[in-house]
Amino acid sequence: MKVIDILRSSKRPFASFELVPPLKGSDASRLYQSLDPLMEFQPPFINITCHRDEIEYVPDGDGTFRRMTLAKRPGTVAIVAAIMRRYPELEIVPHVICGGSSSSHVESELLDLHFLGIKNIMALRGDALPGQKVFIPEPDGFSHSSELVGMISNLNRGQYLDPTVKQGLSTDFCIGVAAYPEKHFEAANLESDIQHLKQKVEAGADYIVTQMFFDNERFFRFAELCRKAGISVPIIPGLKPISSKKQIEMLPRAFHIDIPQPLVSLMKKTKTAEEAYQAGIDWAVRQSRELLEHGVPAIHYYTMAKPDNVCEIVRAVF
Repeated sequence: MKVIDILRSSKRPFASFELVPPLKGSDASRLYQSLDPLMEFQPPFINITCHRDEIEYVPDGDGTFRRMTLAKRPGTVAIVAAIMRRYPELEIVPHVICGGSSSSHVESELLDLHFLGIKNIMALRGDALPGQKVFIPEPDGFSHSSELVGMISNLNRGQYLDPTVKQGLSTDFCIGVAAYPEKHFEAANLESDIQHLKQKVEAGADYIVTQMFFDNERFFRFAELCRKAGISVPIIPGLKPISSKKQIEMLPRAFHIDIPQPLVSLMKKTKTAEEAYQAGIDWAVRQSRELLEHGVPAIHYYTMAKPDNVCEIVRAVF
Protein backbone atom coordinates (compact mmCIF):
# COMPACT_ATOMS: atom_id res chain seq x y z
CA MET A 1 0.00 0.00 0.00
CA LYS A 2 1.26 3.46 -0.79
CA VAL A 3 2.14 5.80 2.08
CA ILE A 4 -0.16 8.49 0.71
CA ASP A 5 -3.05 6.01 0.73
CA ILE A 6 -2.18 4.97 4.29
CA LEU A 7 -2.28 8.62 5.34
CA ARG A 8 -5.59 9.24 3.61
CA SER A 9 -7.30 6.12 4.93
CA SER A 10 -6.00 6.05 8.50
CA LYS A 11 -8.70 6.91 11.03
CA ARG A 12 -6.19 8.00 13.63
CA PRO A 13 -2.55 9.13 13.79
CA PHE A 14 0.13 6.46 13.84
CA ALA A 15 3.85 6.00 14.41
CA SER A 16 6.30 5.13 11.66
CA PHE A 17 9.98 4.38 12.07
CA GLU A 18 13.30 4.80 10.34
CA LEU A 19 16.14 2.28 10.52
CA VAL A 20 19.83 2.57 9.71
CA PRO A 21 21.18 -0.58 8.01
CA PRO A 22 23.93 -2.44 9.88
CA LEU A 23 27.55 -1.91 8.95
CA LYS A 24 29.28 -4.17 6.46
CA GLY A 25 30.58 -7.30 8.14
CA SER A 26 27.34 -8.15 9.94
CA ASP A 27 24.33 -10.07 8.66
CA ALA A 28 20.56 -9.74 8.55
CA SER A 29 20.24 -10.76 12.21
CA ARG A 30 21.67 -7.37 13.23
CA LEU A 31 19.02 -5.68 11.10
CA TYR A 32 16.27 -7.74 12.70
CA GLN A 33 17.48 -6.80 16.19
CA SER A 34 16.62 -3.20 15.33
CA LEU A 35 13.40 -4.02 13.52
CA ASP A 36 11.73 -6.74 15.59
CA PRO A 37 10.97 -4.64 18.71
CA LEU A 38 9.19 -2.05 16.56
CA MET A 39 6.76 -4.59 15.15
CA GLU A 40 4.91 -4.56 18.47
CA PHE A 41 3.29 -1.33 17.23
CA GLN A 42 2.23 -2.67 13.83
CA PRO A 43 3.77 0.24 11.92
CA PRO A 44 2.13 0.94 8.55
CA PHE A 45 5.58 1.44 7.04
CA ILE A 46 9.29 1.44 7.84
CA ASN A 47 11.90 3.70 6.26
CA ILE A 48 15.35 2.31 5.45
CA THR A 49 18.16 4.84 5.12
CA CYS A 50 20.75 4.77 2.36
CA HIS A 51 24.39 5.84 2.64
CA ARG A 52 26.59 6.75 -0.27
CA ASP A 53 29.94 5.06 -0.81
CA GLU A 54 32.87 6.80 0.85
CA ILE A 55 36.32 7.66 -0.45
CA GLU A 56 39.29 6.54 1.62
CA TYR A 57 43.03 6.57 1.01
CA VAL A 58 44.63 3.29 2.03
CA PRO A 59 48.42 2.96 2.52
CA ASP A 60 50.06 0.65 0.01
CA GLY A 61 53.12 -0.20 2.10
CA ASP A 62 55.58 1.73 -0.06
CA GLY A 63 54.79 5.13 1.36
CA THR A 64 52.07 5.87 -1.18
CA PHE A 65 48.30 5.80 -0.76
CA ARG A 66 45.69 4.20 -2.94
CA ARG A 67 42.27 5.82 -3.43
CA MET A 68 39.45 3.39 -2.72
CA THR A 69 35.69 3.71 -2.93
CA LEU A 70 34.15 1.80 -0.05
CA ALA A 71 30.57 0.84 0.71
CA LYS A 72 30.18 0.84 4.49
CA ARG A 73 26.74 -0.84 4.55
CA PRO A 74 24.85 -3.41 2.49
CA GLY A 75 23.00 -2.10 -0.54
CA THR A 76 19.42 -0.86 -0.44
CA VAL A 77 17.98 -3.66 -2.57
CA ALA A 78 19.58 -6.33 -0.35
CA ILE A 79 18.29 -4.68 2.83
CA VAL A 80 14.78 -4.40 1.40
CA ALA A 81 14.82 -8.04 0.32
CA ALA A 82 15.95 -9.15 3.80
CA ILE A 83 13.09 -7.27 5.47
CA MET A 84 10.55 -8.56 2.96
CA ARG A 85 11.66 -12.12 3.71
CA ARG A 86 10.96 -11.66 7.43
CA TYR A 87 7.92 -9.37 7.20
CA PRO A 88 6.32 -9.84 3.77
CA GLU A 89 3.27 -7.70 4.66
CA LEU A 90 5.26 -4.70 5.91
CA GLU A 91 5.43 -1.65 3.64
CA ILE A 92 9.06 -0.63 3.20
CA VAL A 93 10.16 2.84 2.16
CA PRO A 94 13.75 2.67 0.90
CA HIS A 95 15.74 5.89 0.65
CA VAL A 96 17.16 6.61 -2.79
CA ILE A 97 19.80 9.34 -2.97
CA CYS A 98 21.47 11.41 -5.66
CA GLY A 99 24.89 11.47 -3.99
CA GLY A 100 27.49 9.11 -5.40
CA SER A 101 25.40 7.85 -8.32
CA SER A 102 24.80 8.68 -11.96
CA SER A 103 21.21 9.14 -13.08
CA SER A 104 21.35 5.83 -14.95
CA HIS A 105 22.55 4.01 -11.81
CA VAL A 106 19.69 5.53 -9.83
CA GLU A 107 17.23 4.45 -12.51
CA SER A 108 18.54 0.88 -12.33
CA GLU A 109 18.17 0.83 -8.55
CA LEU A 110 14.61 2.11 -8.81
CA LEU A 111 13.72 -0.52 -11.37
CA ASP A 112 15.24 -3.22 -9.14
CA LEU A 113 13.01 -2.00 -6.29
CA HIS A 114 10.02 -1.92 -8.63
CA PHE A 115 10.82 -5.51 -9.61
CA LEU A 116 10.64 -6.45 -5.92
CA GLY A 117 7.20 -4.89 -5.68
CA ILE A 118 8.18 -1.78 -3.72
CA LYS A 119 5.56 0.97 -3.95
CA ASN A 120 7.17 3.73 -1.89
CA ILE A 121 10.39 5.72 -2.28
CA MET A 122 11.95 8.46 -0.15
CA ALA A 123 13.80 10.67 -2.66
CA LEU A 124 16.78 12.54 -1.18
CA ARG A 125 19.80 14.41 -2.43
CA GLY A 126 22.11 13.01 0.23
CA ASP A 127 25.11 14.60 1.88
CA ALA A 128 28.37 15.82 0.48
CA LEU A 129 31.40 13.61 0.97
CA PRO A 130 33.39 14.25 4.15
CA GLY A 131 35.77 17.10 3.45
CA GLN A 132 33.66 18.60 0.68
CA LYS A 133 32.24 22.03 1.47
CA VAL A 134 29.44 21.68 -1.07
CA PHE A 135 27.56 18.79 -2.60
CA ILE A 136 29.12 17.71 -5.89
CA PRO A 137 27.01 15.42 -8.10
CA GLU A 138 28.50 12.56 -10.02
CA PRO A 139 28.94 12.99 -13.79
CA ASP A 140 25.46 12.62 -15.27
CA GLY A 141 24.09 12.72 -11.73
CA PHE A 142 21.46 14.87 -10.05
CA SER A 143 22.32 18.07 -8.20
CA HIS A 144 18.97 18.39 -6.42
CA SER A 145 16.39 15.99 -5.09
CA SER A 146 13.72 17.74 -7.16
CA GLU A 147 15.46 16.32 -10.23
CA LEU A 148 15.31 12.84 -8.72
CA VAL A 149 11.62 13.30 -7.94
CA GLY A 150 11.06 14.35 -11.55
CA MET A 151 12.79 11.23 -12.84
CA ILE A 152 10.68 8.97 -10.60
CA SER A 153 7.55 10.76 -11.81
CA ASN A 154 8.65 10.11 -15.37
CA LEU A 155 9.15 6.40 -14.60
CA ASN A 156 5.61 6.38 -13.23
CA ARG A 157 4.57 7.54 -16.72
CA GLY A 158 6.69 4.90 -18.43
CA GLN A 159 9.37 7.40 -19.49
CA TYR A 160 12.84 5.91 -18.99
CA LEU A 161 16.27 7.52 -19.16
CA ASP A 162 17.57 4.47 -21.01
CA PRO A 163 16.99 5.27 -24.69
CA THR A 164 16.97 1.57 -25.59
CA VAL A 165 13.71 1.09 -23.67
CA LYS A 166 11.01 1.93 -26.18
CA GLN A 167 7.87 0.73 -24.43
CA GLY A 168 8.74 0.42 -20.78
CA LEU A 169 6.10 -0.45 -18.24
CA SER A 170 5.13 2.35 -15.90
CA THR A 171 6.27 2.13 -12.29
CA ASP A 172 3.85 3.02 -9.53
CA PHE A 173 5.95 4.72 -6.86
CA CYS A 174 4.61 6.95 -4.11
CA ILE A 175 7.28 9.60 -3.51
CA GLY A 176 8.24 11.06 -0.15
CA VAL A 177 10.65 13.96 0.31
CA ALA A 178 12.47 15.56 3.22
CA ALA A 179 11.96 19.01 4.72
CA TYR A 180 13.64 21.09 7.41
CA PRO A 181 11.55 22.99 9.97
CA GLU A 182 14.65 25.04 10.88
CA LYS A 183 15.67 25.26 7.17
CA HIS A 184 18.35 23.31 5.34
CA PHE A 185 21.74 24.64 6.34
CA GLU A 186 22.55 25.54 2.73
CA ALA A 187 19.39 27.63 2.26
CA ALA A 188 19.52 31.41 2.62
CA ASN A 189 16.43 31.46 4.84
CA LEU A 190 13.40 29.39 5.75
CA GLU A 191 11.14 31.00 3.15
CA SER A 192 13.54 30.23 0.28
CA ASP A 193 13.96 26.69 1.59
CA ILE A 194 10.19 26.23 1.48
CA GLN A 195 10.24 27.35 -2.16
CA HIS A 196 12.77 24.56 -2.85
CA LEU A 197 10.42 22.17 -1.09
CA LYS A 198 7.54 23.38 -3.25
CA GLN A 199 9.61 22.54 -6.34
CA LYS A 200 9.87 18.95 -5.09
CA VAL A 201 6.12 18.77 -4.57
CA GLU A 202 5.45 20.23 -8.00
CA ALA A 203 7.84 17.65 -9.49
CA GLY A 204 5.66 14.87 -8.06
CA ALA A 205 6.25 14.39 -4.31
CA ASP A 206 3.22 12.92 -2.53
CA TYR A 207 4.12 13.67 1.08
CA ILE A 208 6.80 15.23 3.29
CA VAL A 209 8.74 13.94 6.31
CA THR A 210 10.70 16.50 8.33
CA GLN A 211 14.16 16.42 9.75
CA MET A 212 14.30 15.97 13.52
CA PHE A 213 13.50 18.99 15.69
CA PHE A 214 13.14 19.55 19.43
CA ASP A 215 10.98 22.68 19.52
CA ASN A 216 7.42 22.10 18.31
CA GLU A 217 6.88 25.81 17.70
CA ARG A 218 9.46 25.55 14.90
CA PHE A 219 7.41 22.82 13.28
CA PHE A 220 4.10 24.65 13.66
CA ARG A 221 5.57 27.78 12.07
CA PHE A 222 7.11 25.73 9.27
CA ALA A 223 3.85 23.93 8.52
CA GLU A 224 1.97 27.23 8.46
CA LEU A 225 4.45 28.73 5.98
CA CYS A 226 4.19 25.62 3.78
CA ARG A 227 0.42 25.96 3.56
CA LYS A 228 0.70 29.66 2.79
CA ALA A 229 3.17 28.79 0.00
CA GLY A 230 0.60 26.46 -1.57
CA ILE A 231 2.06 23.14 -0.37
CA SER A 232 -0.93 20.96 0.39
CA VAL A 233 0.53 17.43 0.66
CA PRO A 234 0.68 15.75 4.11
CA ILE A 235 3.56 16.81 6.37
CA ILE A 236 4.79 14.21 8.87
CA PRO A 237 6.97 15.51 11.73
CA GLY A 238 10.16 13.56 12.41
CA LEU A 239 11.42 13.10 15.97
CA LYS A 240 14.51 11.60 17.56
CA PRO A 241 14.83 11.23 21.33
CA ILE A 242 18.05 12.52 22.84
CA SER A 243 19.75 9.65 24.65
CA SER A 244 22.82 11.25 26.27
CA LYS A 245 24.23 14.58 27.40
CA LYS A 246 26.83 14.62 24.65
CA GLN A 247 24.10 14.70 22.02
CA ILE A 248 23.24 18.24 23.12
CA GLU A 249 26.44 19.32 21.38
CA MET A 250 26.77 16.53 18.80
CA LEU A 251 23.33 16.76 17.14
CA PRO A 252 23.50 20.48 16.27
CA ARG A 253 26.88 19.91 14.61
CA ALA A 254 25.78 16.84 12.70
CA PHE A 255 22.28 17.93 11.66
CA HIS A 256 22.41 21.75 11.81
CA ILE A 257 19.53 22.00 14.27
CA ASP A 258 18.89 23.96 17.45
CA ILE A 259 18.37 22.46 20.88
CA PRO A 260 15.94 24.64 22.89
CA GLN A 261 17.31 25.99 26.13
CA PRO A 262 14.73 24.22 28.36
CA LEU A 263 15.93 20.88 26.98
CA VAL A 264 19.58 21.87 27.43
CA SER A 265 18.89 22.84 31.04
CA LEU A 266 16.96 19.61 31.64
CA MET A 267 19.79 17.46 30.32
CA LYS A 268 22.46 19.37 32.27
CA LYS A 269 20.59 18.74 35.50
CA THR A 270 20.83 14.97 35.06
CA LYS A 271 23.53 13.28 37.11
CA THR A 272 23.75 9.85 35.51
CA ALA A 273 23.55 8.36 32.03
CA GLU A 274 20.29 6.68 33.02
CA GLU A 275 18.76 9.99 34.10
CA ALA A 276 19.82 11.65 30.84
CA TYR A 277 18.37 8.78 28.83
CA GLN A 278 15.03 9.05 30.65
CA ALA A 279 14.97 12.83 30.31
CA GLY A 280 15.28 12.45 26.55
CA ILE A 281 12.36 10.02 26.53
CA ASP A 282 10.21 12.34 28.64
CA TRP A 283 10.89 15.29 26.34
CA ALA A 284 9.98 13.27 23.25
CA VAL A 285 6.77 12.05 24.90
CA ARG A 286 5.73 15.65 25.60
CA GLN A 287 6.65 16.66 22.06
CA SER A 288 4.67 13.78 20.59
CA ARG A 289 1.56 14.47 22.63
CA GLU A 290 1.55 18.15 21.70
CA LEU A 291 2.02 17.34 18.00
CA LEU A 292 -0.91 14.92 18.11
CA GLU A 293 -3.05 17.54 19.85
CA HIS A 294 -2.33 19.83 16.89
CA GLY A 295 -3.61 17.24 14.43
CA VAL A 296 -0.52 15.80 12.75
CA PRO A 297 -1.38 12.69 10.69
CA ALA A 298 1.55 10.63 11.99
CA ILE A 299 4.90 10.91 13.76
CA HIS A 300 8.05 9.49 12.20
CA TYR A 301 10.66 8.33 14.72
CA TYR A 302 14.36 8.13 13.91
CA THR A 303 15.60 5.07 15.76
CA MET A 304 19.25 5.12 14.59
CA ALA A 305 19.15 1.29 14.91
CA LYS A 306 18.58 1.58 18.70
CA PRO A 307 14.83 1.21 19.20
CA ASP A 308 14.49 0.85 22.98
CA ASN A 309 13.80 4.50 23.85
CA VAL A 310 11.54 4.93 20.83
CA CYS A 311 9.54 1.91 21.96
CA GLU A 312 9.02 3.50 25.37
CA ILE A 313 7.85 6.73 23.76
CA VAL A 314 5.36 5.05 21.42
CA ARG A 315 3.92 2.95 24.26
CA ALA A 316 3.33 6.15 26.24
CA VAL A 317 1.84 8.15 23.38
CA PHE A 318 -0.15 5.90 21.01
